[in-house]
Amino acid sequence: MAKIAICPGSFDPITNGHLDIIVRGAKVFDEVYVSILNNSSKKPLFTVEERIALIKEVTKNIPNVKVDAFDGLLVDYADSIGACAIIRGLRAVSDFEYEMQITSMNRLLNDKVETFFMMTNNQYSFLSSSIVKEIARYHGNIKELVPPEVEEALKEKFAQPSKK
Repeated sequence: MAKIAICPGSFDPITNGHLDIIVRGAKVFDEVYVSILNNSSKKPLFTVEERIALIKEVTKNIPNVKVDAFDGLLVDYADSIGACAIIRGLRAVSDFEYEMQITSMNRLLNDKVETFFMMTNNQYSFLSSSIVKEIARYHGNIKELVPPEVEEALKEKFAQPSKK
């Protein structure tokens, strides 16, 4: 039976830090689902469909990575795809506190799904999608922060007049 893991997040947009965790997770598990949480309380820059397309493009050379989106509880989604694990990246101690709360709740809801924490590569320890979007909004250099496809997509987004 294949060991399936989920790497969940909003990925708005996917960064090199996310990609580092995905690549490393794909070496440990038979299948890794990069799964976009469709969070209705957030106002994302990219649509779910755009994020799926970007993630598929930047992971196309990793054969055991699948890209999906879901609504609802992560543990219910895990059951629906037969996942036994959740992969979460940690950048700093502050991440750990938040992730520990989420992991404890997930374990309470479904103790068959384990959470695996991976420390981010030091070069990405400061990186977040929010920071990338802020730099891109003001046409700063994001070349080292995101894959080229994402850099291009961000340039296109911020070249458009803002919708008010």
